[in-house]
Order: sequence, then structure tokens, then C-alpha cells
Amino acid sequence: MNKINGLLIIAALWPALVAAQSNYPARTVRVIVPSAPGGGTDISARILAPQLTQQLGQQFVVENRAGAGTMIGGEAVARAAPDGYTLLMGISTLAINPAMYKKVPYDALKDLAPISQAVSLSNVLVVHPSLPAKSVKEFVALVKPRPGQVNFASAGVGTSPHLSMELFLVMTGVKMLHVPYKGSGPGVTDLIAGHVPVMMPNMLSAQPHIKSGRLRALGVTGSKRAPGAEDIPTIAEAGVPGYEAVQWYGLLAPAGTPRDIITRLHGATVKALQNPEVRQRLLNDGAEPVGSSPDEFAAYLRSETAKWAKVIQAAGIKPE
Repeated sequence: MNKINGLLIIAALWPALVAAQSNYPARTVRVIVPSAPGGGTDISARILAPQLTQQLGQQFVVENRAGAGTMIGGEAVARAAPDGYTLLMGISTLAINPAMYKKVPYDALKDLAPISQAVSLSNVLVVHPSLPAKSVKEFVALVKPRPGQVNFASAGVGTSPHLSMELFLVMTGVKMLHVPYKGSGPGVTDLIAGHVPVMMPNMLSAQPHIKSGRLRALGVTGSKRAPGAEDIPTIAEAGVPGYEAVQWYGLLAPAGTPRDIITRLHGATVKALQNPEVRQRLLNDGAEPVGSSPDEFAAYLRSETAKWAKVIQAAGIKPE
């Protein structure tokens, strides 16, 4: 009898539930950025948010929740109501953290619903202009005889800038001291100020400062030269054959978010990334718009998780 009553209640509520989904969004949508302002995740989210606002008719506001290797922001979304009003601008750490930490408060593959990979981009090995190295080979020659004496900044332990540098160190035999920051933005700020000499931030964070001459670029981490920065060689062609590491950002929702809401958000995201002004802005800063399907993004997240687990093991990094 109770089961029958339950079914009757669901049947009575079903039209209202369907209407609520079809009217989505009916209020402001939060896009959680799990890192500090000024980094590539933040920049990507702030490029997309106005486009989504324009297309879907409600405000998409960006909220930064940095800390714990981006896990604070990730957990906030994983634990949020699956109604489409709390989204995550996910970053490569979603695939990295399971091998970096003994306890991750959520399972990215189970607790989050991929919407679309938005951007793919290289990191870039940059140095403060005071460092007397103008190429990857010169950098290795300068630092290798001084193990542990030269610092490098990162966006935090286990972030893509951190592990891209660790992969570089493994492949070159160089030993450096890691100085983690709470996001690429603060790290780049200290790099420009000369407080730390080396970093591998993403192109979105670094490109304006490379163009202005405040940072010197030695090589990009991808398998090909970055759009808008074709004069910067890849690290592989600059002296470390086989080296490759890319960073990515993508939009995700809490698991259980209705499929039609995911579909609507996906369509709006792809349309935003196809906007000529958005595309050109991203390309000018060395980033490539993607716009993959939810299923494609889910498959990519699984493959990245497996890849970085192997890199972390090869680097001898012990889970914290």
C-alpha cells in the first residue's frame, strides 16, 4: 500500500518536476572555480560565464573556492544538489588527485557529471628574466649542477603545473625545490616579482606576461606549439624528446543532474566556445577551445586519471 501511495505521489509531482527542468535555469547559477583568481581555470570560467548568461537568460556567477589541491571546490560541487544550479569548472587535478592523496573526499568519476571539456592548453616553462637561461638546454645546464638549490613555483601540490615540472625533472635528471602556491595566479605574481625564478603555469596565465617581457618562455609542454605562441618551441623539440603534458578545463555538474539539464548546458557551452570572439581570445592566449560531448569528456577524464597515476608512480611521489 505504501509503495502504491509513493507511486501516486511521484505521478502527481511528475509534471511539476518536468516543468522545473524544462524551465531551467530559473535563477542564478554558480560556477565554482576550485583555484585562486587569475589562473587559467578562473580565466576560462570568466570567459564562459557571460556567454552562458546571455544564452540561457539567467546569471552565471563565478565563485572561487581555492585550497586543498582544488579539492575544496570539487567537494562543494560533488555534494551540491543535482539541480544544475551549482557547477564546477573542473581542472586536470580531477584526474591527478586520486593518485596524489590518500583521501579524496569525492570520486570525480562517480560523483560528478561531465558536461563538456571546454579548453585544452599547454603549460609553459617560464623563468624570471634575471635567470641567465634562454633555452631549455641552457636551463638544464644551469640548474643540473645545483641540485635542490633552485626553486620552482606551482599552482599547488598535485596540480598540472606541479606534475608537468616533476615529469620534466624525471626526464632531465634535474633536482629542484618545489614551492606550492594556492593557484597559478599567486605563483605567477611571485614569479614576476622575482621571489621565485621558475614555473610551468598554463598559457592563459602566462602569455600576457610573456608578451610584455616580464617572463621569458623556454618551451611549451604540449606535443605541438601553442596557438598564438608559435615562436615558442615545445619542450620535446627544445631538448627533451618525448616530453608531453597538457592541462585542461571543463564544465561538470553533481552526479544525478537530470540529463536534459546536462544537454542544455552542453549545447550552450559548445555554442559559447564557437563564438568567434571567445575562440580568438582563447587562441590568442595559447588555449584551444574543445566543446566535447558529455560522453567524450567522461572517457577523457577516465584516460587522464590512468595516465597521471603512472606519472606519479614513475616520479616516486608518495600519496599524502
